[in-house]
Amino acid sequence: MDKQVLMTPTMTISSATALALCFTNRFSLTGSAFLRRQTSPSSAMSIAGEQNFSSEAAHLESIFKQKKALRSVVKRDLKSMDPTLRTQQDEAIQKIVLEAPWFKACKGLCAYISCSALREVDTTQILSHVLGGHPEDLQMRKKLFVPRVEDRNRNMRMLNISSTEDLIANSMDILEPAPLDADGNEHEDVLFASEPVDLLLLPGLAFDKAGRRLGRGGGYYDTFLSRYQELAEKRNWKQPLKIALSYSVQIVDDGTIPLTPNDILVDALVSPSGVIPISPAALEICR
Repeated sequence: MDKQVLMTPTMTISSATALALCFTNRFSLTGSAFLRRQTSPSSAMSIAGEQNFSSEAAHLESIFKQKKALRSVVKRDLKSMDPTLRTQQDEAIQKIVLEAPWFKACKGLCAYISCSALREVDTTQILSHVLGGHPEDLQMRKKLFVPRVEDRNRNMRMLNISSTEDLIANSMDILEPAPLDADGNEHEDVLFASEPVDLLLLPGLAFDKAGRRLGRGGGYYDTFLSRYQELAEKRNWKQPLKIALSYSVQIVDDGTIPLTPNDILVDALVSPSGVIPISPAALEICR
């Protein structure tokens, strides 16, 4: 390789020059092939897919930031809410629910147990009415399921209770069903119940009149609602009404709450001023 390379009978060049020429020619060929490979349909689709994924990830990140900012605003407003006004609105909202035809007609429901520390709309009167009402008349009884958070991975179960004695305080001092009832039996899980529920009473931080709901960021309710919707579809059950309870200060302008693919819309709001029907199902029952 250190000797001269013969080009013609009369011309010679150095080995270094020959290697350079070989490299140049080879690069031209492989470079063309490289460009052809880069612009092939499969490669173009792969690049487009990566770009779309990156764009979607950036969009979701933007939505999460918007939600976080909105949560801070609503939490501040709830914290500054006058205690007397809060009590008045708690009373008004629960009275509306208890007197609503759709509540009186329901046979089974899921409802949250309000937590004053979280400044949620009070549900004490509603739960007391369900658990204490008509003990002698089985036809008038409502089957009640309340939430129990199982872990930090969005797993929340709705378990049947028949008394407030079935409740214990969790690590956050929020009441929820004990794993077992007084007789040592497991509480019935609504996802394994033989009959559907008619109504879901939901908490949240903010809502709009288009049905958007802003939770606290854990994703527990959206995950549960999605699972129950799938169950109802599978068993050919009528979907339950999703009713959110909201202080006046929690209702924001339409479009303020950004949506992700996992967000579930509510059918109606109950505010101190009355029921705000949103979905066709809610409009039908509120005629």
